[in-house]
Amino acid sequence: MPALSEVDKIINQYLSTVEKGTYVQVAFFGGTFTGLDIEEQKAYLEVVKPYIANGEIQSIRLSTRPDYINNEILDLLQQYKVTDIELGAQSLDDEVLQYSERGHTCEDVERASNLIKSYGFNLGLQMMIGLPKDTLQKSIHTAAKIISLGADSTRIYPTLVIDRTPLATLYKQGKYKPLTIECAVDWTKEVYKIFQKEDIAVLRVGLHPSIDLMNGKGYLAGPFHVSFFELVLSALWKERFEQFLQEKDISNNQGITTKSNIKYISVNPKDINYAIGYKSSNLNWLRSQGWKAKFIQNKNIDRNTFEIFE
Repeated sequence: MPALSEVDKIINQYLSTVEKGTYVQVAFFGGTFTGLDIEEQKAYLEVVKPYIANGEIQSIRLSTRPDYINNEILDLLQQYKVTDIELGAQSLDDEVLQYSERGHTCEDVERASNLIKSYGFNLGLQMMIGLPKDTLQKSIHTAAKIISLGADSTRIYPTLVIDRTPLATLYKQGKYKPLTIECAVDWTKEVYKIFQKEDIAVLRVGLHPSIDLMNGKGYLAGPFHVSFFELVLSALWKERFEQFLQEKDISNNQGITTKSNIKYISVNPKDINYAIGYKSSNLNWLRSQGWKAKFIQNKNIDRNTFEIFE
């Protein structure tokens, strides 16, 4: 945890890289902020106060646990221009929470979420897939529940096994099996579609590739990949192409439009990498299906859609 003097230094360091007029937010992440002593919370928030007063910073975001939220804490956060509170819900299935030893229940998440929304804060509910006793259906249920609780944003993290943790003990005893990369991508794809359909902002998919994860220090097992989100988006695009093939019946050459007639697949420039796929996976798959088309970019095409040209 950074010292108060370090927080000030970090803020100034980043502000020097930000253009004037940019909306700037300070985020207290990586721990349970509201689990700190109330005076310690005040001390950290006081560091940011002058920057908000002079307009250099507009608001504060923080992450915490659902069982560390109450009226006293929310009253304090409101005074210091905190606008966004993210809760580590992880799952909204009590069996998963119990076997994961989270120390809170679904009821705690519901209570904290309702209280946060009643104060007018933006609510973020983070979830994890592949925890002990988790299933795809339970993860889908968690995503649906996050939406019903009125979350404005979410983050989706696959569960990793880190050394010297209770989960590591279960893993070494053969009592816990982490998801494979392929399975984690598939699960994430399904819950991501749910959030996308309801316009819930997905702020992050997959863990940040920290130095410890990159060099394997402490990381034992689980679906870690430096480009995990790209794998998920590539899988979503492959699914779109598969559905198109089925709907148009052009997987064989009996449709009005045949594969050999398609010369171009046009997508929005922001989607081009995902449409082509991670390491050209979708392009190679399409070619294996008989498509010889090339991808082209068109900024007038809506995101997550494509057009074909003969």
